[in-house]
Formats: sequence, C-alpha cells, structure tokens
Amino acid sequence: MKYVALLRGINVGGKNKVDMKKLKLAFEEAGMSSVTTYINSGNIIFADESNRKEQLAPVLERAIDSRFNLKINVLVYDEGEFQKIVEAIPENWSNDQQMKSDVLFLWQDVDEETVLDGLAIKPDIDQVIYVPGAILWAVSRDVVTKSGMVKIVESAFYQRVTIRNVNTVRKIQGLLQKI
Repeated sequence: MKYVALLRGINVGGKNKVDMKKLKLAFEEAGMSSVTTYINSGNIIFADESNRKEQLAPVLERAIDSRFNLKINVLVYDEGEFQKIVEAIPENWSNDQQMKSDVLFLWQDVDEETVLDGLAIKPDIDQVIYVPGAILWAVSRDVVTKSGMVKIVESAFYQRVTIRNVNTVRKIQGLLQKI
C-alpha cells in the first residue's frame, strides 16, 4: 500500500530542523519502503505492507522522536484518500502571482464539513471547498490580506491542520504515482 505522510511544523523559521536524508532513513528504519521526500517541509511518500493505516502515524511519530528528539505530528493518507483530495482541486487553481491556493490537511478530530462553520470565510473573496481529509482554499493575490485565511493562523484550529500549496500537493501526487 502506498501512502503520503505530512509532517507539521518542521523546518519552519529555523525551528525543528530535520534533514530530509536523515528523515528518509528514519522512515526506512521504521520499516517503510520506497521512501521519497519532497522539498524541506515534511512531505514523504512511501510504501508499507506491515501496518494498518491507523498504526502508521504513531509508528512514524516515534521514529521521528527517536532519531531527532522532536515531537512532530504526522498525518498519513493512503493513495486513494490523497487522490480524492487532489481530484477535488479545481483545475484552474494555482499558486502563482495571481492566485494563492492551499490545501489544509485536517487532523481526524476536525475532519468534518461543519468545521467550515467556525472559519472566517469571506464569500466575496475566498473560494473554499471541503473534501474529506482537507479544506481547499483559494484567493486572488491582490486581496489575500483581506482573506479569512489569514485569521486561521491566530486560531486554535491552526494547530489541527498542516498546509501545503496546490502546486506542492500536485507534485506529491505525481511522486506517489511513481512508486
């Protein structure tokens, strides 16, 4: 079975520094195979035949703690779950000079459509879509500072997500298909 692991809070602002080669090794030592990392923000694509999906995050969190002495939260999506999230991203969404488009990957305890009710979504500015496992959020760059998304960083909800831009998510999907 193929998976994507998303680590929250590594290599951000000089904190929780994790070398990707050492992270790859930690995953391999934890029994994962075909391990590939993508950029420095904690995106790992891998295969595993030994564990059920529910067991993987704790196994990987322990491996990271053991190797790096860091308590890092890990989200794990199987290939099918990740594919459904990617397919839900509108084709015209990009992350470039005109548009800021992100995927907010959700921890299980906040993974329900009603989570949108607690967010400061501005319908005239923000395009927001819930899909199981994630919230897709896009806004025009010229009004990004007026977007409700900027309020997320100030909220308790922010601790229950890990965010990747749509370009990164699409690249991870491509790597997942190659293993």
